[in-house]
Amino acid sequence: MLPDYVKAENGFTLFLNEALEGEIKSYGIVVNSFYELEQAYADYFQKEMKRKTWHIGPVSLHNRSNIDKVERGIKTSIDEHSCLNWLDSREPNSVLYISFGSMPRITSAQVLEIAHGLEASNHPFIWVIGRILDYSSREKQQVESVLLPVGFEERVTKSKRGLIIRGWAPQLLILEHPAVGAYMNHCGWNSIIEGVTAGVPMITWPFSSEQFYNERFILNVIRVAISMGNEHWVPLTELPRVTIKSEKVAKVVKRLMGSEEAEVLGMRKRAAEYRDKAMRAFEEGGSSYANVDAFIAELKSRRKIQDGHL
Repeated sequence: MLPDYVKAENGFTLFLNEALEGEIKSYGIVVNSFYELEQAYADYFQKEMKRKTWHIGPVSLHNRSNIDKVERGIKTSIDEHSCLNWLDSREPNSVLYISFGSMPRITSAQVLEIAHGLEASNHPFIWVIGRILDYSSREKQQVESVLLPVGFEERVTKSKRGLIIRGWAPQLLILEHPAVGAYMNHCGWNSIIEGVTAGVPMITWPFSSEQFYNERFILNVIRVAISMGNEHWVPLTELPRVTIKSEKVAKVVKRLMGSEEAEVLGMRKRAAEYRDKAMRAFEEGGSSYANVDAFIAELKSRRKIQDGHL
């Protein structure tokens, strides 16, 4: 039997139903992906479901200059030069990049577990800490400042083993840097696409919505990630809690960042291969490049029909 929060009708479920209805009635779908990444799904969608799709991504590759990659419409909270200088001082593939997106459903208590786990892993990291849900009071509220373990930031900063970023980060520049060897994220689709495009293996930590489906895709289909092990989906009506202890954080980070086992080496090889496929797809003559042309041609054709020229 489904839990009540799944069966209940509220503003969020109404929004989802309207979105689904709009998708079903739509003429076609433009996708931030590339054909080579999910070929079987793209073929099934078009041939079996008879839906028009245009895979035109990764759209992040449209950001060519460093200033575009840094800001993307929002000013970063850290100077990109100091961030890149910090990365320049690290060995290739030695840094773990951690970001759970702009709207993470994560508690301050879970933040403490992550911090202790990162410190215990003894691997360099860049951690983007955004607004965190604070449930210390009766009313849910987002807080700008996050309580980290006593002395944590001073220790990791002084030893140059960690870099803490509060707010918006120059994510594309960080992911593309050769010092970055893995990306821990919440499995939002844009984050996954940017990780794939950068060619780095990932540590998955989904929280809600379609993130668990996205996790299955990168774990079991393209096989470029390992899981943190979170299986607790957080509905909007429930308080999130600590789902992963610091020991598990340290264990997973050590496995991906410090292991030479065949599975991890295979992930790194596959991640690099998908990066190359993404680049080729976006270049002239590539699948995404051709899909953009096809999409524009389709729009022109529909416009002529609507204007009564055909």
